[in-house]
Amino acid sequence: MATDLKTMFIRCCKYLQDPHHVASFQRLCGVKGTFAVKVSKPEKGNGSCLNCHPDEIENLDGHGGVQELQGARPRKHVTAELQHDDRSNGMISATALESRMGQTTEQEVLSRERSSQCSCCSLTVGPAAAVESDGENGDSRERVKPLRRNSLTGDVGQEFIIQNKFLFYLFTCGTELGNEMFFIVFFPFLLWNIDAFVSRRMIVVWVWNLFFGQSTKDIVRWTRPASPPVVKVEVFYNSEYSMPSTHAMTGTAIPFSLFLLTYGRWQYPFLFGLSIAICWSVLVCVSRVYMGMHSVLEVITGFLYSMLILAFFHSTLDQIDSFYLTSHHAPLVIVTLHVGLGFLAFSLDSWSTSRGDTAQALGTGAGAALASHLNHQLGLLADPPLSSLPLALPPLSATLLSRTLLRLLIGVVVLLATRAVMKASTIPLACRVFGLPLGDVRQARQHMEVELSYRYIVYGTVGFSCVCLVPFLFSYLNLS
Repeated sequence: MATDLKTMFIRCCKYLQDPHHVASFQRLCGVKGTFAVKVSKPEKGNGSCLNCHPDEIENLDGHGGVQELQGARPRKHVTAELQHDDRSNGMISATALESRMGQTTEQEVLSRERSSQCSCCSLTVGPAAAVESDGENGDSRERVKPLRRNSLTGDVGQEFIIQNKFLFYLFTCGTELGNEMFFIVFFPFLLWNIDAFVSRRMIVVWVWNLFFGQSTKDIVRWTRPASPPVVKVEVFYNSEYSMPSTHAMTGTAIPFSLFLLTYGRWQYPFLFGLSIAICWSVLVCVSRVYMGMHSVLEVITGFLYSMLILAFFHSTLDQIDSFYLTSHHAPLVIVTLHVGLGFLAFSLDSWSTSRGDTAQALGTGAGAALASHLNHQLGLLADPPLSSLPLALPPLSATLLSRTLLRLLIGVVVLLATRAVMKASTIPLACRVFGLPLGDVRQARQHMEVELSYRYIVYGTVGFSCVCLVPFLFSYLNLS
């Protein structure tokens, strides 16, 4: 019985890990690749086809296969002939295809170029000719480039076709809910305008989710879903490992911790808060499959992993927050803990952008915790007394809205300026201190000494400024 359950579980995991499910979902949402025609061996490990059938060829746009191109010609014969092509670069031209399939018309050759691929990733044919004609025929499809290219890896990705702009913008917004710019706006807004108590604790949850998620990636070491068949709509995180999805983790931890920390403390309907949390989490999770960054299994694992971490830390947030605010040993413990975890994360694997993200979260958390301790000592941003709970949202007015937006605008500008100034000065300083050349910033940041010190100093300063210096500025400007 136990063996049968284990076998069923493994089969289920392999099924959910198959990149063709990601590709199928992308096609359903109107995303199509522009893969070039080439022959290559299937990748092994994560991202490879788990149900390889050498006689099965699937059209990229989901309409039949090679038989469509030639009619009654058997698929396996065409595939075998293509795989025995002896070209050194692995490329097969439309002329080569024509010579294998007999005499065809020019229109048939063009149709042959329109996105066909083997389901085991051994053959892909790009729709180059089709794409060029889209604009001429007034088609609504749009050819775009991958989002958020990474300057450190130099990965620019490959163009793709968008047929449903609404879903493209919807899932782009969803994936941004797990990116740096969202957090640099969301946490400050919550801190400066809503509830500092909730913001402090959510930062703790966010830091620990990112640390465990990124560290687990470097331990498991699963690669991203194979492309092709998957279209990489985003390539910023393509150099990282993929199991579990840290976007799914933060996209689950943030809304659900917000709900758990505010329900009962603030007055609002239970179903309203729960619905917001579920919709937020689902949008982020599904967006990662749409972007081609994660398989279904990795997203589900990230969701469940995050819920497990949240279940543990939610019961300890009172003790953690109280220690950070009141203990005389808090500054030493905060610095030692966060820096030590950074060294641990950097020792798990060779360089990737995930190491910098881990140090960034830990640095932000350390800066915010130190600032919270100082605020408590100075009496700044004091929590409302328990007798005032539950809190009620004040009625909206022009004055309230303008002051809220003004605080957010001034504060975010200060944080972005702080980050820019600290980044420009910290990297050269770290290179000088550790005796590394300054000519290539990309290469310099792949050294642990530079990346770790840069991330901690820059984002520790940003976190400290967000929680302490900017509220002090608001007091000076009479915007508190």
